[in-house]
Formats: sequence, C-alpha cells, structure tokens
Amino acid sequence: MLQSRDGLRTLSGRRVIIVGAGPGGLATALLLARAGLHVTVFDKDEAVGGRTKTVEAPGSYRFDIGPTFFLYPQILADIFASCGERLEDHVRLERLDPQYHLVFEEGGEIRATADMDRLEAEVARIAPDDARNVRRFFADNRVKLKFFKPVLEQAFHTLRSMASPAMLTALPHLHPGRSVDGDLKRYFADPRVRLAFAFQTKYLGMSPFRCPSLFTILSFLEYEHGVYHPVGGCGAVSEAMAGLARRMGVDVRLGQAVDRVTFAGKRANGVVAGSEHLQADAVVINGDFAKVIRDLVPQTHRPRWRDAKIAKARLSCSTFMMYLGLEGRMPETLGHHTILLAKDYARNIREITDGTLPMEPSLYVQHAGYTDGGMAPPGHTALYVLVPVPNLKAGIDWPATRPPYRRLVLERLRLLGLEDLESRIRYERIVDPTQWRDDFAVHEGATFNLAHDLMQMLYFRPHNRFGPGLYLVGGGTHPGSGLPVIYEGARITARLLIEELAGVRVPASAVGMPETAALTAGGEAS
Repeated sequence: MLQSRDGLRTLSGRRVIIVGAGPGGLATALLLARAGLHVTVFDKDEAVGGRTKTVEAPGSYRFDIGPTFFLYPQILADIFASCGERLEDHVRLERLDPQYHLVFEEGGEIRATADMDRLEAEVARIAPDDARNVRRFFADNRVKLKFFKPVLEQAFHTLRSMASPAMLTALPHLHPGRSVDGDLKRYFADPRVRLAFAFQTKYLGMSPFRCPSLFTILSFLEYEHGVYHPVGGCGAVSEAMAGLARRMGVDVRLGQAVDRVTFAGKRANGVVAGSEHLQADAVVINGDFAKVIRDLVPQTHRPRWRDAKIAKARLSCSTFMMYLGLEGRMPETLGHHTILLAKDYARNIREITDGTLPMEPSLYVQHAGYTDGGMAPPGHTALYVLVPVPNLKAGIDWPATRPPYRRLVLERLRLLGLEDLESRIRYERIVDPTQWRDDFAVHEGATFNLAHDLMQMLYFRPHNRFGPGLYLVGGGTHPGSGLPVIYEGARITARLLIEELAGVRVPASAVGMPETAALTAGGEAS
C-alpha cells in the first residue's frame, strides 16, 4: 500500500466504537475523529479517565486515583496539534523542581533535579565517586532512547516485525540480557544511587532486579523532559481530552457499560450495551486487558489469548492506597513527591514478587498541595499514599489484613516527619488489591497490568490489532504501561485502524506522529 491522504476520504460515514474512556481510549478517539470517522465512546463510569481521574471527596479534598504526575508531554501535545489545538491551551502543566525527594531508610537522601550541577551535588553527598558518572549515564541513555523510540512507535503483529530495521538498529543499545540494576552497576557503585535511577521500574509494577535494562530510559525521561503536575490533578488532562473530543463530534456516553463485542464471522461489527446493539466498522477496547478481554470477547475470537494463557500470564504487583483528607498543613520538608525507600529494598522487592506482604515496605507520598492549592480547602491537606504490595495471586486475606496494615503504613509515615496524622484525619479512603479488582475491574488487582518482561513485550504482548475489526489500546497492549507510552499506543492503534478502513497507507502526521516514524511504524497493516 502507498501513502495517501486522499484515501482518508473513504472513511466518511464509517463508524468506530471505543469501549473505555481511559487515556488510551480518549487519545484514540481524538485521532479517529480527526481522520473523519464517526466515533462513539462508552464507559461504565460517570466520569472519563478510568484510573486517570481526579475525584472530589467529602470535605472538598481532591485526589488523583491512579497516576499523580505527567511525563513526556510531547506525545500528547503532538496529538492535540494534529487536531489543530495546543495542549497548553487546555491544561496547565507545572514542571516540578525538585522532581521528587528520595529518602533512604538506611540513611541519606536525594532531592532529584534536572539541573545537572545540583544533581551531581546531591549524589555526591552520599556517594562522591558515583557523582562523576551521572552525566555519562544520561549521555548513554540519550542514545538508548534515540534508538528505542522508533521501536515504541512500531506495531508488532508478526514475528517478522521483531527483525524490523528499527529493532535491529536498536538492539545493540538495549542489552536485553541485563536488568535495570545490572545496567546501572556500570555507572554507580552505591546501591542507593542505583535505586535513585531504578525505582521508576515500579511505574511498570516490576523489580529493578528483573526488569529489562532498556527501562533505564524511564529515569532519563524524567530528567531530560521533566516531571509535571497538571493543575487540578491528572484528571484535568482526561477532562481536556474528552472536552476536545466532544467538540470534534465524538459521542461520549458515560454511565453505560458494554456487555460484549459482536461479530459477523471473524470480524468485529459492533457491541451490545444494555438492550441496544450498535453496529460499527471497527471496535477499540480500552481497559485492563486480562479482565476486559475475557468479559467482552469469546475465546473463539482470541485464539492467541485464551483463558488458560491469560491465567498463566505474569502480572505486575498491586498497591495499597490511602487517600487522606487532613486538617492542618504538612511540614515544609514534605515536597510534592516523596519516596521512602526501605532499608532492605532488595528484600522488599523480593517479598512483593514472591507474594509476601512486606512488613517494612517502601512507600510513595504525593502532597499535591505543595504545588496546587486547589487540591484541598484552606488550612487542610490532601495526602495520597501508595505502598507496592503483591497482587491477589498471593492469596493474602485483605479484609483481615487491611486494618493492621493501615496502622503499619501510618507508622512508616513517621519516618518522613509525619508524626500526628491519625488525629488529623477528616476523610479517609483505602483501596487494597481486592478493591482494584472489584471497584476498578483490574485483573487480580495487578495495578500496572501485565508484567513487562521480555516475553510479554513487543510481539509477545497483546497486539494493537487484535483481530479483524478489533483493536486494543492501553497498558495491557503494545507498547505498554505509563501515560506517555499509552498515548504512543493510541497512535499505533489509530493508524492501523485507519489504514484498514481506508485501504491505504496513511501519513504519520495523520495520527500526530513525526514523519520519520513512517519508516518504522507502517507496514504491519498490509
């Protein structure tokens, strides 16, 4: 097939249904509407965003439910630009400096900053020899990202795609046999410094001692491109996307669950939602893959991902969440993002991976009011606390465990100078792995979806084109989890779908991608 802009005219009158108004579903809706398709988005919730939403609790406290910061906004900015809009006209993004405060229980701290002179000084306070290698680490990862970015922009629908020019060019820079921690040992001898550039693997729900070394680019992305707070919470981004989608003619139907995808032969041709059967030329599913695919698609239409395979899939960890509305303010020492890294971090991670509940856990605290006064009423604080824990395959009795674990987490917060929280709590919500499963439809409570090991990435991850007329987007499909990666996945999914319906190769710019991506991202729709 040849590139063609004229081919997009054939999309007039074609209809696409998107199941799920999470970040991937909304980004896909924008790109498909921009191409001229009639798009309907269903979501069972009354608000858009999926887990990337911001909720207002009693007492006027506001909390992000899942993601609490924004990385690499360029991809979403490109999507908005392809729709004739500027992201900054819709969302105010505050770049944080420091990005976060790392507190090592065994001693020492680092206030992470993109200012290389200051970062070297921070590292030198705990490991003077390692500070000399900070710039070399960033230089090497700048090259790694340059070569891996085309791979992230590429669809992987055949084994042949594993030998694409982009993949073969990137491979020497990826060192697939190393873990993140193993790769970092080439730069940093102090395990605390390695942790400062490795804890980001928890964004994927994985251990830095097992996660493939290519994911050192996560920490590089933070420093090179910034850690941002969307004013009003991360839900403000979802709301902005939905608002633009509606203005572009997308029909967003909230509070309406989809019961199943329908098929004509092997091809998806619509959905059943309540008593209504809506026909479509293609269907896109945006949801927790292992949960939603079994609910919506019969096994006969997913031969590569039958129930038995999904049951054996390797999953990420889960999280124990506390959303606390507190009377009074936080100490000045508590910044926007704070991470407490357990004294024996290797044991902490090993326990989570092996299904044992950590009794000396690491934890993450977001104090959004440090930057954004609108997240709590005057004189009050909205505090978000996340503790990585095993997913539900571990068999932990959470109804019995929940109260004592809550007490343990409050005690651990004392290590960050938060001494008197219990008496100041005016609102409290806890989400443990069972609630991730029951309230948020997350398979086995695995908050970060399928694990990102080598045999569940690229071609081996669920494909963006899942079958004739059936597409996926979200953390469970290629390229994987994390907001910028999900937006990249939306570009891949939208492009494949447009090419299938139009019958022509479309330019990269049609889905907000740079034209250089045409050499790597196309070809799989043929």
